[in-house]
Amino acid sequence: MKVIFLSAFIFLFSIAGQAQNTNVKSEIKTVTTTVKDSRGKKKIVKSEETNEVQKIALEEEKPNTLNIPIKDSPVDVTTKTKVIVDGVIKSEEVNHSSYYSLGGEKYQIQSDKTGYVMTNPKTNTLSLLRKTSNNNYIFKNKDNFSVGYFDVDGNLILETYDEKTDSVIQEKYSVVKP
Repeated sequence: MKVIFLSAFIFLFSIAGQAQNTNVKSEIKTVTTTVKDSRGKKKIVKSEETNEVQKIALEEEKPNTLNIPIKDSPVDVTTKTKVIVDGVIKSEEVNHSSYYSLGGEKYQIQSDKTGYVMTNPKTNTLSLLRKTSNNNYIFKNKDNFSVGYFDVDGNLILETYDEKTDSVIQEKYSVVKP
């Protein structure tokens, strides 16, 4: 009875392991610096965790071949940086570079030196996202200014003041999962 139960258990988990259709790569880079000054030694640890997830997509099957080639698909990269000074977490950041959608339009957000740049690949319009001191972002394009933030699911929420209705309009750019 034990053998049958154990065999069924191993069989089920081996099938679940085969069903993964994503390439996942994780990398953690840690830099430790010790600073000695008149107040003593300070230990600074900077840890950067990078996760890359790519969904595996296959091309059309060619007749009389055994192997099916893999089609290029977008890679979702998230980077989380943590700085620890003398055992206390000083800052923690998550990179939100990815593809987002709003109203059927697809937008790409890429990080740059001072925040993010949002582009619409179809129209090549450019918008800027600049980080503020309270972890919000100022959104600027040629038409308007907005205040934005990333929610817990990674979606970009923009809030824009409408003078005509004297209200705040909220737009949600949903993150596109690979």
